[in-house]
Amino acid sequence: MRKVTCIIVLLFAAGFVFPGLMYAAEKPIVIGAPLATAFLYGWDAERGIKLAAEEINKAGGVNVGGVKRPLAVEVIDTRDLEPGVPVSEALLGLEKLILEKKADFIIGGPVRSEAALAAMDILNKYKKVSIITTGVLTPAYHKKVESNYKKYKYCFRNTSHVGVMMGEFVTLLEDLRKSYGFKTAAIMVQDVEHARKGGEVMQKALTDKGWTVIAPKVYPTGTTDYSVGLSDASKKGAQILFLWMDMPESTILLKQWADMKMKSIPVGFVNAAEQPGFAKASGGKGDYLIVNLVNGGNAPAKITPWTMKFVDAYKKRWGLEPEGYGTSSSYMAVYQLKNAIEKAGSTDPDKVITALETIDFMGVYGRMKFDPKTHQIIPSLDPKQGAVTGIIQWQKGKRVQVFPPKTAEGKVLLPPWMK
Repeated sequence: MRKVTCIIVLLFAAGFVFPGLMYAAEKPIVIGAPLATAFLYGWDAERGIKLAAEEINKAGGVNVGGVKRPLAVEVIDTRDLEPGVPVSEALLGLEKLILEKKADFIIGGPVRSEAALAAMDILNKYKKVSIITTGVLTPAYHKKVESNYKKYKYCFRNTSHVGVMMGEFVTLLEDLRKSYGFKTAAIMVQDVEHARKGGEVMQKALTDKGWTVIAPKVYPTGTTDYSVGLSDASKKGAQILFLWMDMPESTILLKQWADMKMKSIPVGFVNAAEQPGFAKASGGKGDYLIVNLVNGGNAPAKITPWTMKFVDAYKKRWGLEPEGYGTSSSYMAVYQLKNAIEKAGSTDPDKVITALETIDFMGVYGRMKFDPKTHQIIPSLDPKQGAVTGIIQWQKGKRVQVFPPKTAEGKVLLPPWMK
């Protein structure tokens, strides 16, 4: 009897010294992450998800109705950003996470819009709650939830979409027009559907505001010489170069722009320029480029008290600053899920959905609250009111947040040859 008592005492003591032992035997809550892991929007999302899960587990796990359960992360490469890979492959990967890896919830992708839209039917089939955190900028995603809530109620998105992002860019460019008298813009996009459509939307939006817009120039993926298009834009007096390019070769465009000392500011979505290593990769010729990182916290900024804590934790864990779109949103999705499960007191999908529709807290990039009808994160230019974007400008080799005004840490700078 004394031996049994001693064993019990030792077990309780071990629990106090190593609290993880108290919940390690509990069944993990499995997060399935379908991501294009060979691409920025995949690998940074994976790192964000894993960092959050590690922090939560270290703090004791997720309290599910009084029982602490750890999180487990299962990642599968959907390859949906690779040229020529069919949507069906991403869908097979998602089903593998659900059927073989026994994922309880889905966070991350699929990353490609077409794949994510098709995946909504699979999420309904298996009743799996999902939070899209990277890629998928089409408004069609949340519109499907609104139009058929009963079928697509499992689908949430905690990042932005093109409709909001274009409005933010127009606001920024209108501010520059007021400050500097800019009135002419040239548009240069990659020959992929989302970039072409984005260029067309921006052309219309600026034209409606009274800008002179040079018709978009479309470049095949892998283009290594942009000099003709840049020269044409220069001759026509472009003061803004609006870019939408995911390809790494866009670094060459920035180098040619700097060498030509064009009297314009490059602005837009440039995948290669989101990452902290861009300054070195561009040989310093990427300075003055303005880039949309979609969500705050994807570069250092003091948006909320949590922002720099996240930046510092990410840097400590992965050896570099947050890398761009998909990082902070993937991290936050794990905490949104944790809060919802704890509020529901259950992992039951319907109960978690109700909880996700009502949770409201301050996160890395502002107020984290979903629209209950569309399951789209509510955006704002004020972090106290909603989720804010992170538009940065490269200045002296660093990413400086310049928009929105309430979170800006610096003003937009003009290249010295424009002054």
